[in-house]
Amino acid sequence: MIIKNALLLFGNANEYVHHRGEKMHTIEDFPKPLLGFAAYSGVGKTTLLEKLIPILVEQGLRVALIKHSHHDIDLDKPGKDSYRLRKAGATQVVLAGTQRSILFSEYAQKHDSKLSEQLALLQTDTLDLVLVEGFRDQPFSKIELHRSDLAKPFLFTSDASIIAVACDGQVPNCRLPLLDLNNVEMLAQFVCQFVHS
Repeated sequence: MIIKNALLLFGNANEYVHHRGEKMHTIEDFPKPLLGFAAYSGVGKTTLLEKLIPILVEQGLRVALIKHSHHDIDLDKPGKDSYRLRKAGATQVVLAGTQRSILFSEYAQKHDSKLSEQLALLQTDTLDLVLVEGFRDQPFSKIELHRSDLAKPFLFTSDASIIAVACDGQVPNCRLPLLDLNNVEMLAQFVCQFVHS
């Protein structure tokens, strides 16, 4: 049986191999533009991405999103066939429908997911851009989102992977591009420039 566009984990957690044997070495070598949004809780990352993604799609970009969660997640419903098959011991279950497919991967032991593991699940030949919410401490290009009323420190001062800061106030001693956190069109323009650079 041939599985199209499958990606398999290979060796080091930051290395993976495409099913055709093409090695993609690290997050930095990922074949599509990869852009994260780094922020403290409460800044509004999801709300911003919910507004940003439709603008990027209107620009013709095919966008994937990886969202990190520190919580246990389960979109399946007890009693449904896919749930029952997972509970029977299947470590991976693909629920294939007419409008979407969902891959459930069960881990033998609870662990914090690595970004490279999640990237390996994507069908990169159908994408132009991968946005990432979370995985803040991993080294890949990110836009820092900062809301001044939360009184949190800036992340760019200690994270060289941050390529721009989107804020609703002043940003002292910042040499990075500054974006208006409340201007989604400006953010979309920056992201499009990032994709095409």
